[in-house]
Amino acid sequence: MLRDLISTEVFTILIVVCLLLVASAKLLYPKRFNDFSSIVINFKYLKVYSRDQKFLDGFEALLFTNLSIGLAIFSYQFYTKSNTSVDTSEILLFKIGCAIAIFILIKVLLERLISSVLSIDSIVNDYLFQKISYKNYIGLLLIPINAFLIYSLRPDAFMFTIVLGFLLIINAIGSLSFFKRNQSAIKNNFFYFILYLCALEISPYVILYKLITNI
Repeated sequence: MLRDLISTEVFTILIVVCLLLVASAKLLYPKRFNDFSSIVINFKYLKVYSRDQKFLDGFEALLFTNLSIGLAIFSYQFYTKSNTSVDTSEILLFKIGCAIAIFILIKVLLERLISSVLSIDSIVNDYLFQKISYKNYIGLLLIPINAFLIYSLRPDAFMFTIVLGFLLIINAIGSLSFFKRNQSAIKNNFFYFILYLCALEISPYVILYKLITNI
């Protein structure tokens, strides 16, 4: 049982931190947050804010931090539940969180670099903005999901699989909607875009899966 492996006080603190991060985003950027909260059913956020992308964006930084913490909590729960023999501690939770944040950041930087080399900056920048936005939206969903899994249930592998499938569907909606809305641009750069997808969307996750399974 997860409660016996690590004190729920740690998870409580982290969930409160996530709530404070989201509250700060809503307080500092009220209009943008309202548009962002309906991103799954309304593309207004993507159309308006993709035009004014910044390398350092306070709104995205707050939501990305929340995402990293949320994914760390969920991954820790899944990992410790699936591997009862592992040494569980707050340090492991911290390592998972740092690994997730570093992986995503390095991946985004590489994607921007490769898109510049292939001269498909405009389409990839829009794609990255939409992809990151949907991931940050998943970060919002993880707050109640993690709280429910920690305090209300004794989650098993099947339940984690269902939740993971739901989150992947949300992520897929973002990618598919981008492909649908940018068919002509993708067709004009089809070869380079497919090369980009294979190199930076598929292979990193294959390598990561291999590393995790070997460990």
